Amino acid sequence: MATESTIRSRAVSDALAKRIGRFRWAICGLLLMGAVINYMDRQIFGVFKTTLQSQFGWSEVDYGNLVAWFQGAYAVGLLVMGRVIDRLGTRRGYSLVMIVWTCASMVTGACTSLVSFIAARASLGIGESGVFPSSIKAVAEWFPKRERALATGIFNSGTNIGAILTPITAGVLTRYLGWRWAFVIVGALGFAWLILWLAMYRKPEEHARCSPAELDLIRSDPPEHMLKVSWAEVLPHRQAWAFAVGKFCTDPIWWFYLFWIPDFLQRTYKLNLLQASLPLAMMYLLATGGSVGAGWVSGAMIKGGSSVNRARKTAMLICALCVLPIIIISHVANLWLAVVLLGVAAASHQGFSANLYTITSDMFPNPVVATVTGFGGMAGAVGGLFIAKFVGYILQKTNSYLLPFIIAGSAYLVALAAVHVLAPRLELAHLRTTAGQP
Repeated sequence: MATESTIRSRAVSDALAKRIGRFRWAICGLLLMGAVINYMDRQIFGVFKTTLQSQFGWSEVDYGNLVAWFQGAYAVGLLVMGRVIDRLGTRRGYSLVMIVWTCASMVTGACTSLVSFIAARASLGIGESGVFPSSIKAVAEWFPKRERALATGIFNSGTNIGAILTPITAGVLTRYLGWRWAFVIVGALGFAWLILWLAMYRKPEEHARCSPAELDLIRSDPPEHMLKVSWAEVLPHRQAWAFAVGKFCTDPIWWFYLFWIPDFLQRTYKLNLLQASLPLAMMYLLATGGSVGAGWVSGAMIKGGSSVNRARKTAMLICALCVLPIIIISHVANLWLAVVLLGVAAASHQGFSANLYTITSDMFPNPVVATVTGFGGMAGAVGGLFIAKFVGYILQKTNSYLLPFIIAGSAYLVALAAVHVLAPRLELAHLRTTAGQP
């Protein structure tokens, strides 16, 4: 009887979903593809760290400075791009940043000096700074609040897919064509995605594939009536700083994984580029479920009656605790145990990040989500700049990853504590130009 009831319930659910429509999930898939390409262009530089250091004679400090230039440009870009995307709109804004970062990625393959690499990586940072403000704004446009964490988790998992594909793709392309062509070919994927984006993306109310029932679902949250909002009206709010401090504490850890883990594996376990590609792929494969899983946890808690505040912070706490074992990884002699620890830590980061991103749309009206996301992302990139300089100098002085991993293990609990202090209830920010809010 219970089985028949379950089958009947699923049939009703499927029929309801069919009536409402699911095109918003196709948009989510498009955002996922953009995140995949974004992280392939970003991570390929870390994969080639040992190769480029050997060919051009860079020290650890030189490499840290290269990463810092990318981070600095990324930080400046985030401060500007969120505002630009709010003004241009999601479709045009994402198109612009894709063109900028794709060209910068392809040009990297022609660089011959430290200065030219710095220019290419800084340009890449400016372009890529628009990805997450655009994606979060698209999710806010296409999904009701109760689905946003899951949608964010799905597109954010594209960062893991890109990280899985990058070492394998880079290894194969390098073997047959050389590292320069790897930058060019991987970078060119952005133009293929841009064609799909321009063909598919519109606002829900302007899209022929969005049914009236699906539009009603998307617009089921209380309406938000907004006039123009300036930076001066957003930044005084503790909610904006809660997000920014959370990003400042945790984003540098992901940058550390992205730019230094390939070297850590090659150096610690005596692997070459191709040999390191499988452990790297396995690490990010393990990470893929974290973003979706933690998004599902908070969404399920909300559907079960928990407050948004309780649901988001519970999911973030679980992730923060799961990161802690990474502290001991410098003493792990077995490669595959190290890969498991790295994979769990990366999965936890992604789950934490998915919920952290989502609280922007929990606390701010849709028209300023990209602005707030850009501000927080800028704070995260500044943190990334500091850790790039720090890790470069630490490796130059000690030749050990111990201290960076201690920081990586503890950052998430610090971030969650800061979020809770600054936004204890994740309440909606009362902007002066918000009409009709209680």
